[in-house]
Amino acid sequence: MPTPEVLATVFAASLMLAFTPGPDNLFVLTQAALRGSAAGLMVVLGLCTGLILHTSLVAFGAAAIFQTSAVAFSALKYLGAAYLIYLAWGAFRADAARLDGERVELHGLGAMYRRGIVMNATNPKVSIFFLAFLPQFAEPERGSVAVQIVVFAGAFLLATLLVFGGIAIAAGKLGAWLRTRPGVQRGMNRMAGLVLLGLAVSLLVSEAPSGG
Repeated sequence: MPTPEVLATVFAASLMLAFTPGPDNLFVLTQAALRGSAAGLMVVLGLCTGLILHTSLVAFGAAAIFQTSAVAFSALKYLGAAYLIYLAWGAFRADAARLDGERVELHGLGAMYRRGIVMNATNPKVSIFFLAFLPQFAEPERGSVAVQIVVFAGAFLLATLLVFGGIAIAAGKLGAWLRTRPGVQRGMNRMAGLVLLGLAVSLLVSEAPSGG
């Protein structure tokens, strides 16, 4: 097992990474502001569920496939990009009237959760990031490297939950104000669409890491 000092270092680094502005943060913010804190939190939970998948891949070595196989990397990135473009199209077409009401229905919350999972799980760059980031803290003399990576990933996931969850709750407070301003709602939907398109383009232009 990792020492408390190493675990604290991983957690601090994870917090800084979670606070760094990026597409995921902005997407959580826009969804929470448009649809309420509950919807934003479900996206966050979905993203974190996707992180569990990537953790498993890295801990057991399967992520190395994406680091050495251009075919595997390309297949997953095209799948992910297609899904993100589909979501972006829906966001661009969304009208303010669709945002009426005090809360998202339960089936809607489930959809937000699934959206977060798919967005994260179909991004091979997350596995590659974990493969580069987490193992550097492992110390073989302290036991199973796979177990240490799982512990480190738990710290990363906790940091993500805290930061992204805070963003979702804070942005959700804007919901009542947004419901009285249809023009702002439509603008936020367009922003969400642009974020999704940006994620799709980022996946499409990414190159598979060269294998050794």
